[in-house]
Amino acid sequence: MDVPTDGDGYRTNKRHAIPVVEYHMLEKKKYFPLSALSGLAVRTVLYPLTVIKTRLQLQKHNSLYSGTFDAFRRIVCSEGLRGLYSGFLVHNLAVASQMTFLTSYEITRHLLASQQICRNSRYRSFIAGGVASLVAQTVVVPVDIISQHLQILPVSNQLRSSHSSVKTVFVRPNVAPFDGVVDRINPAKAIVSEIYKHEGIRGFYRGYFTSVITYVPTSGIWWLSYDFYCDTLSELAPASLPRLSLQCMSALLSAVSTTILTTPMDAIRARIQVENEQFLVTAQTLWREERLRIFAKGLSPRLISSTISSFFVILCYETIKRWSLLDEYKSSVRW
Repeated sequence: MDVPTDGDGYRTNKRHAIPVVEYHMLEKKKYFPLSALSGLAVRTVLYPLTVIKTRLQLQKHNSLYSGTFDAFRRIVCSEGLRGLYSGFLVHNLAVASQMTFLTSYEITRHLLASQQICRNSRYRSFIAGGVASLVAQTVVVPVDIISQHLQILPVSNQLRSSHSSVKTVFVRPNVAPFDGVVDRINPAKAIVSEIYKHEGIRGFYRGYFTSVITYVPTSGIWWLSYDFYCDTLSELAPASLPRLSLQCMSALLSAVSTTILTTPMDAIRARIQVENEQFLVTAQTLWREERLRIFAKGLSPRLISSTISSFFVILCYETIKRWSLLDEYKSSVRW
């Protein structure tokens, strides 16, 4: 059943409905800087889980770590806390992809509604989420490839050994141990140089196709299910409950749903970007090595990361949108 819309194609608010703050309702000078700042803050908190997830996905069976908490303990013991932030400086460049994503998402939703191409809010979210992810992957894939090499740099020799039956190209630049910002940049420069020397620009888009077929539907499904959970919870919850709390709960439910569905593809993507193999070869190798365990490979850190990330991203995203409302819309959007 279609969600009710007004004459311009935007969703109308039922009595208990969660308000949708659309692009035309925002003061852009507030919205974009605050979004960038919140994105950086969330990435800082969650980055250790990204490092752990990458290492779990790239190991063969349990050759290095037996699980998420074992990986955390071993990394801290052998590399210190900064081992959990390997490649963090480079990874922060992905904030640009986040801004690209948000801009593409909001503009696509706005165009679909204002041109009356799609009158259903959930479908607009699905389409806009997919389009935004496709645009953002162009920016984020090169950053991902460099940061993933940095994430595994301290254990690259062990990973190479554990994958002795697989053709790998783990980059291990001849650099001194990390010691401050300068030494953290040197490995990144060496990795960029090594990738470019062997593969040119194409090397920075290794696994781009896999990233697209992983994240485009993931993003579309996430936003579609987010809208679905928002609508469902708003009908079930008492009217006195803050709408923002329902949005945060919807984000958690959406994160769990999409993470479980996309874990195998994410494991394949991580392998391709680091090992430089073809999609089918990587998929076959993972299946031969892991069998049904592929559906749980890196699942725990992904679930932890995605739920925490979704919660705080939506908390910041929806709060910032309310803070950025133009004066004429402030009275119509309820917290």
